Formats: sequence, C-alpha cells, structure tokens
Amino acid sequence: MATLRRTATRVVFQDISRQYNASSTRPAFTIGPVQPAVHTRNRPVIAFHQLRYHSAPSSNSKVYDFGQIKELTEKPSSDRILIDVREPHEYEEGYIPGAINIPIKSQPDAMFLPADEFEDRLGFSKPSQEQEVVFYCKSGVRSSAAANLAQQIGYSNVSEYRGSWMDWQKNGGAASKP
Repeated sequence: MATLRRTATRVVFQDISRQYNASSTRPAFTIGPVQPAVHTRNRPVIAFHQLRYHSAPSSNSKVYDFGQIKELTEKPSSDRILIDVREPHEYEEGYIPGAINIPIKSQPDAMFLPADEFEDRLGFSKPSQEQEVVFYCKSGVRSSAAANLAQQIGYSNVSEYRGSWMDWQKNGGAASKP
C-alpha cells in the first residue's frame, strides 16, 4: 500500500509540476523593473504586466464551460459525477452543488484504492469506471492532473471544468457548503 501511495503521489506531483512549469501557464501578474525612457535618475520603476493564466491542456478529456456545468448541476445524473479535487479546507469554504471532494494533494492514492477502502477513508462510494467523472479545482491545474491520473488508472469517460472554482464564482454560480 505504501508503494502504491508513493507511486500515486509521484505521478500527481510530477504532473502538477510539469503544468506549473509549462510555458502556457504563467502567474496572473509579474512585477519587474522597467527602465525609464530618459535616465534622469538611476532608479528602477516597478510595472505590472497582465498575463493570461490557465492550465495546460489535458489529453483525451472533454472540457466543460460554465454554462455546461451549471446545466449539469441543475439536471444531475447518476451517470456523471462532479469531483472537486481541492483540499478539504478549500472545499468547506464552498463548492459547486452536487460535487464530492477527493483532494488530489492529500489523498493522491484515493482513486487507486479498492472500493471498500475508498469508502472507509472518504465516507462515500468510489466513482465507477462506467461513470463520467468531471474534475475541477480552484483554477484548473490540479483538476487537469486528476484527469490525467484517472485516465492512467482506467477511467475512460474523463472530463474537466478548466475554469474551475474561480470561473464558477466569477460567473455567479451557486455555492454549497458542507
């Protein structure tokens, strides 16, 4: 079991690290010195440069937008499950209605567990491999890692809400609390 947890942890953290270091992923703002056009004083000037922030694309997963996720929450289906992969303290602050919490950083081996052990640890049934699993997090990075992990362990119907919690809040989506 310890080897399984180490393997799962390594896969998740390698994928998250790869995405954080990907050229398409940048912080929302950077601060750097900007040289003035006329050098009257030898002092750098601070400037803000707006950069786009998004997760690196995940292979073979369907991508949902806000409208589609909102529709899913209004018309739940037993064939689909919405999974919040943020940490429990983030989940407790609010989550998309109908979502379950499987924290990818603190429980990276959860999806590898047998169904009974999964239920003992997390308190609900393990999603079946026949269900569509839709992952989201705060900004799309952890959900992309979770989607890749799910595909690696045999889930074939994997989806992502890349806008994730930040997009949900920005668009005025309803929030549930435990």
